[in-house]
Amino acid sequence: MSIALSCHDLSHSFPMAGGSLTVLDNINLEIETGEMLAIMGPSGSGKSTLMNLLGCLMTPVKGRLTVLGQQTAGMSREQLAELRSQHIGFVFQQFNLLARTSAQDNVQMPLMYNPDPTRDDEQQARHCLEMVGLGDRAGHTPNQLSGGQQQRVAIARALVNQPKILLADEPTGALDTKTGKEIMVLFKELNRSGITVILVTHEPEIAAYADRTIMVRDGKVESAT
Repeated sequence: MSIALSCHDLSHSFPMAGGSLTVLDNINLEIETGEMLAIMGPSGSGKSTLMNLLGCLMTPVKGRLTVLGQQTAGMSREQLAELRSQHIGFVFQQFNLLARTSAQDNVQMPLMYNPDPTRDDEQQARHCLEMVGLGDRAGHTPNQLSGGQQQRVAIARALVNQPKILLADEPTGALDTKTGKEIMVLFKELNRSGITVILVTHEPEIAAYADRTIMVRDGKVESAT
C-alpha cells in the first residue's frame, strides 16, 4: 500500500509574549492511500493544528511532511496552493457557503482558481452535487437548504477538483445525530471509492467509522488503534 501522507518529527508552535506555545511536538505519522483515519483529542490538544499542517494550510516550524510523494519543505506559497487545489479537499464544521449563491455556484467556485479550457465546469459541479444526493437542489441557496444539505454542498465543493485526499474538521459538529450519521455514511462511501479521508472529531461514535483512530493529547500522539 502506498503512503498518501507522512510526517516525521513534525512540530509546531505559536509565538506568545515572552516566548512561544508548542502545540505539536515531534509527531510521527503515516497515512496509507485509501485509508480512513480519525484524529481525536480534547480541546486544545493540537488535533486541528495537525489537520491544518497535513492539508498544507500551515507550514510546520520543524519536521518533514510528505504529501503524495512530494516533500513540502521549501515549497513556495504558490506551490503549496497548487498542491492543495489539485489534490486536497477540505470540509469544516461551519459550512462556509456563500449565502446568496446557489448550491451549483458554491460548488463550482474552486474551479475558478484551477482553470482548464477542456473541462465543463458546470457539468463537473452538477456531477458532484449528484454524488452527494443534491442534483435536484442545484439552484437553491443555503438558506433554502437544511443543515445536512448545506454540509453535503460543502462536501460536493471539496470534491469538485477531484482530490485524492479529503480532510474534514468536525464535519458533523453542527448537525443533529441522525443527519450526522447520514454524512458519515457519505464519507464512508467516498472512502470506498478510493479517496483518502482524514477526520478530526471529539466524538467516539464518529471516529468509529474510520479504519484507524489516533489520539492526540498535549501535542503528542498518545495512542493509535
